[in-house]
Amino acid sequence: MSATIHRLDPTRPAPSLEPMMSLVAADMNAVNAVILDRMQSEIPLIPELAGHLIAGGGKRMRPMLTLASAKLLGYTGNRHHRLAASVEFIHTATLLHDDVVDGSDLRRGKRTANLIWGNPASILVGDFLFSRSFELMVEDGSLKVLKILSNASAVIAEGEVNQLTAARRVDLGEERYLDIIGAKTAALFAAACKIAAVVAERSDGEEAALDAFGRNLGIAFQLVDDAIDYVSDAGTMGKDTGDDFREGKVTLPVILAYARGSEEDRKFWKDAILGFRASDEDFVHAVDLVRATRAIDDTLARARHYGQRAIDAIAGFAPGKARDAMTEAVEFAVARAY
Repeated sequence: MSATIHRLDPTRPAPSLEPMMSLVAADMNAVNAVILDRMQSEIPLIPELAGHLIAGGGKRMRPMLTLASAKLLGYTGNRHHRLAASVEFIHTATLLHDDVVDGSDLRRGKRTANLIWGNPASILVGDFLFSRSFELMVEDGSLKVLKILSNASAVIAEGEVNQLTAARRVDLGEERYLDIIGAKTAALFAAACKIAAVVAERSDGEEAALDAFGRNLGIAFQLVDDAIDYVSDAGTMGKDTGDDFREGKVTLPVILAYARGSEEDRKFWKDAILGFRASDEDFVHAVDLVRATRAIDDTLARARHYGQRAIDAIAGFAPGKARDAMTEAVEFAVARAY
């Protein structure tokens, strides 16, 4: 399989997650059973609210990466099933908290839990899922796995706080923004992949390679999400086009467009990020600016760069269905914007 991310040959099929989904389908059934079992509670609101998001149509990318990484290593046990469920609980908990912090109304095309049940319930059920994830880690019995996943949880929280302190700062800068998404998004991708090498009892070098794969894929994934907000629609994103813009989020397209814009353009961006320019007409103008400054093109170019680094990170593993599927998953993550 080609390692080229941006497929230029129109005769080739578009990259898909299907190979990875097929690769891990049986394992994913086992993971889903763990998730369904562990989200239960005698308090009815907990499974009701958790189920709204967990059953909300997400691709389960992070637990799939744990399973695919285990396949890549030839692991034949079943410890990774509970750990993949733990990864998904961490992710779901962070989404519940994110939507409260961001005041979001839509997630994966559905109303957010905080809009339906309120902020206190969303926060507390997120805490419940975090606790469930740690129960699963402890049951696995590996201090190394516990260290990797607990560290990832702490880093995600740090990334959230970093983003909060940088909120509505249009002069944020690319380096700090990459630090934020490296923590908020990429840390869990990296941990999801790395723990497979631990349960498979592989070398430190293989752990590092899978960590690098997940980390670079996570950054590429987030950068594409940033770009899609200005070029796509709710059918692609599961949220309304321009949500990031209307919420005053400073993402890489905005950072680049602001840095490259005229004095008048910068004034527009400052007003927009502060919430003073949030109409449909303002969003159309914002799209014009990110296109005119090549901010979208360059955001996607960076996404391809990190995607290629992810692919390169697993080049040393044995060729086969698992490596091909993981490679195509990277290509899919980047191709969503085209």
